Amino acid sequence: MRIATTIFLTDETVTPVRLARELEQRGFAGLYLPEHTHIPVSRRTPYPAGGELPREYGRTLDPFVALGQAAAVTGRIALGTGITLVAQHDPIDLAKQAATLDHLSGGRFTLGVGYGWNVEEAADHGVEWSTRRELVRDRLALMRALWSAGPTAYEGEFGSVAASFAFPKPVRAPRGPVVGPRTLIGGAAGPKLFAAIAEHADGWLPIGGRGLTEALPKLRAVWEEAGRDPKDLQVVPYAVLPDPGKLAHYAELGIEEVVLQLPPAGEREVLRVLDGYAAHL
Repeated sequence: MRIATTIFLTDETVTPVRLARELEQRGFAGLYLPEHTHIPVSRRTPYPAGGELPREYGRTLDPFVALGQAAAVTGRIALGTGITLVAQHDPIDLAKQAATLDHLSGGRFTLGVGYGWNVEEAADHGVEWSTRRELVRDRLALMRALWSAGPTAYEGEFGSVAASFAFPKPVRAPRGPVVGPRTLIGGAAGPKLFAAIAEHADGWLPIGGRGLTEALPKLRAVWEEAGRDPKDLQVVPYAVLPDPGKLAHYAELGIEEVVLQLPPAGEREVLRVLDGYAAHL
């Protein structure tokens, strides 16, 4: 099983360069970074985990800039977003960012896609909350048009792009309906999410990894009903606090990669936790 990591990198934590080098040297499989552009102080939307919103949410580094630094000082580890708030981006700009990072890293980029939870943050980006899933679907389709081998136009409900020259292209070849970098969708198990995964993704990023025994058969059924090859489905438990029993259970379910949560801390604390996680490699 590949063991990757995720962390809220901020202006107060270990740096992307230092962390990426340590991950590669120690044999970890990858680094995934979350995204929040800002956190409105009104805080009307409750924190999904309950209680006060942790400090790091309002201090998060831009994941594409941070991963660009990580790519420049490594040659092996995977680099991903966990997740990109696609609804909050211009899709033409996002397609360029993702393709550039994938190109410069030699195809190591994974685009983790999320729908968001903070209504106020999304509203500042002009996102209508009730239609955000449809907006994300539309923007991903537009991005796939730009990533296609030849100039491809797209006309959607929320945006369009003329047939265009758009380089660089992502490194990976198309996989069924998926064009572009490796694409995983995060979110809670359910029919809407599983339909989206089967339609335009390589797999699922389930936060915490709970309930997989019940959820995986349902996802696999939807995946196969969409005509996707069963062996191509990737399920990557995300932000996991590990123990040997949990990782063994994932392995029994056929899971090949897991992303462990690192603390949003300084270099000394993060490296101490990495030393502990190294026992699972």
